[in-house]
Amino acid sequence: MAIDPVCKMTVDEKTATLKSDYQGKTYYFCNASCKATFDKNPAKYAGGSTGTSGHSCCCGHC
Repeated sequence: MAIDPVCKMTVDEKTATLKSDYQGKTYYFCNASCKATFDKNPAKYAGGSTGTSGHSCCCGHC
């Protein structure tokens, strides 16, 4: 299972139809809104994929 980088929901990579590639990695999304948000600013959401604290606010801890 993958984690939607925008909303943090789990997404099954095998059945996901919404995905984007960024810097050689594929990101999976639970809905079109999350994909559109990611596609507008992928660096904001992809940057924390290896060590986020599990939230997506702008507090600076991500």
